[in-house]
Amino acid sequence: MTLTFYWYPKCGTCQKAKKWMEENEVAYEPVHIVEEPPSKQMILELIDKSGLPAKKFFNTSGKKYRELNIKDKIKDAGTEEMAEILASDGMLIKRPIVTDGEQVTVGFKEDTFRDVWLER
Repeated sequence: MTLTFYWYPKCGTCQKAKKWMEENEVAYEPVHIVEEPPSKQMILELIDKSGLPAKKFFNTSGKKYRELNIKDKIKDAGTEEMAEILASDGMLIKRPIVTDGEQVTVGFKEDTFRDVWLER
């Protein structure tokens, strides 16, 4: 099964994840997260399937996150509201996000990728 790989080509972490997947012959379909950001509904599904809190989906080190003062906006926000904010701008989303429709990883840690995407 081909994975969906939400990424930003200029992102160093995304490039490392892409290289890892190619070296390990993991099939993936790349989706440019800024040009084609996931919808609010898709983000809600990704959050649900990842088992992670919605706040973990924010690119907290990103310029837009700081400029728009997202930290304060999401302090008391619910999951629906956070998903709406994330869907509004792909640059706010932590990347890469990889999913097979059942499992979801956010960010790139080689150990996690090996455990989730090679052991399936």
